[in-house]
Amino acid sequence: MSWGTELWDQFDNLEKHTQWGIDILEKYIKFVKERTEIELSYAKQLRNLAKKYQPKKNSKEEEEYRYTACKAFLSTLNEMNDYAGQHEVISENMTSNITVELARYVQELKQERKSYFHDGRKAQQHIEICWKQLESSKRRFERDCKEADRAQQYFEKMDADINVTKADVEKARQQAQVRHQMAEDSKADYSSILQKFNHEQHEYYHTHIPNIFQKIQEMEERRIVRIGESMKTYAEVDRQVIPIIGKCLDEIVKAAESIDQKNDSQLVIEAYKSGFEPPGDIEFEDYTQPMKRTVSDNSLSNSRGEGKPELKFGGKSKGKLWPFIKKNKLSLKLGATPEDFSNLPPEQRRKKLQQKVDELNKEIQKEMDQRDAITKMKDVYLKNPQMGDPGSLDHKLTEVSQNIEKLRLEAQKFEAWLAEVEGRLPARSEQARRQSGMFDAQNPATVNSCAQDRESSPDGSYTEEQSQEGEGKVLATDFDDEFDEEEPLPAIGTCKALYTFEGQNEGTISVVEGETLYVIEEDKGDGWTRIRRNEDEEGYVPTSYVEVYLDKNAKGAKTYI
Repeated sequence: MSWGTELWDQFDNLEKHTQWGIDILEKYIKFVKERTEIELSYAKQLRNLAKKYQPKKNSKEEEEYRYTACKAFLSTLNEMNDYAGQHEVISENMTSNITVELARYVQELKQERKSYFHDGRKAQQHIEICWKQLESSKRRFERDCKEADRAQQYFEKMDADINVTKADVEKARQQAQVRHQMAEDSKADYSSILQKFNHEQHEYYHTHIPNIFQKIQEMEERRIVRIGESMKTYAEVDRQVIPIIGKCLDEIVKAAESIDQKNDSQLVIEAYKSGFEPPGDIEFEDYTQPMKRTVSDNSLSNSRGEGKPELKFGGKSKGKLWPFIKKNKLSLKLGATPEDFSNLPPEQRRKKLQQKVDELNKEIQKEMDQRDAITKMKDVYLKNPQMGDPGSLDHKLTEVSQNIEKLRLEAQKFEAWLAEVEGRLPARSEQARRQSGMFDAQNPATVNSCAQDRESSPDGSYTEEQSQEGEGKVLATDFDDEFDEEEPLPAIGTCKALYTFEGQNEGTISVVEGETLYVIEEDKGDGWTRIRRNEDEEGYVPTSYVEVYLDKNAKGAKTYI
């Protein structure tokens, strides 16, 4: 089956067919190119999606990724990056192995096709010239034969006429011989050209055209094989990344299986545990004897108000904003967070201090490693002076030593605060045996003055009070005037200080652990209770620092501890 023998007369159709084959190849190249663009676009969108949901550095979001579910989600985001990378690999491999290679092959194919059809046209032109020569010699031979016949007939006519002179007859005879000789020459020429044409025609249809068409057939078959190989490569490029994509998916499944709900629940406890003990039982108070109620130390030791205390979260006070809270809000916004984290409950404070101590120890170790490196370098310089001046390192060594000393002093300061907090907190193994509502008093510690600028929030820490709508527009001086003009309030109960509180801010009052004072205004939900020591000394203390006992006139009131 050969185009040269079967399609010897289909030169124009073969030319159209081979051009169509090149068009098909270029169409496939365009298809693959668009696929690579889609893969790149998809990979870019996947990367942007993963980046969008990545936790922001130094934000609350980053802290949330301590939980196993969030860690699994973070692993999913990371695997999506790898997943996107495989689609980029698909695009790159298809571009290099298919698009580029086929584009180069198409150019070579066009040149080869052009060469074959040029040879075919050249052979066509040659056989056409031969045919024209044959036709010309044939017509000349035909014309000479006719002329020879006419000359012969004229001679015979002249020879038969008795009136014609002998000279005229001889002339006619010679003319007839000349014409006859010309006919013979034309015949010989025609015969020669005919033989030559037949030879050329045989060569054309049995040698030249078959060879050219055979080469065109081989070229076309190579094109078909090449496009088939490209389609296999197209599939292989996808297949090569399937194991890696499968591995990415396996890692996502593995991350999902690593989610530990119990561990997350424990992290919630560690994040929000305050360290306070729950309130104890309320003692029975006898109202049968008509006497002014006083509260002894024993009656205050475990009292917490009526019934189970109700915790109010959200931090919005129904009443007015007190000036000392307003004042310290501004300072907290300006970054005036207590260095010893005394604004936090004991357990949270202990965690923060421990974290700070660990950070300082890491910095100390880093500085010590740097000092050791400088010392070694100095020793090298001492042994090999040509490498450098040992004295040039003294300043750096002194600076590093000073940094280490500063960090050690800082670490000691935080370790002291940590020891103070751990001394106040009950031991983990003995918590069940502690008295309700009381802390271990082995190392009583003083809470920093910034504690009163905070109110209790649902996470167990003390946060700023959130103003109600419109309250932020009231000037602090208005609050000061209103606060100063208030009439003295009557005592509605008594309280006992559970811890020492240093009231350094305006509107607060200092108390000593175990001290008994009068309650003149109960907690309105903002985390503060107003108390009085004597007629001239009154102020606010954190409700969680005192045990409150209200008299019968305040029976309907609730206490927030």
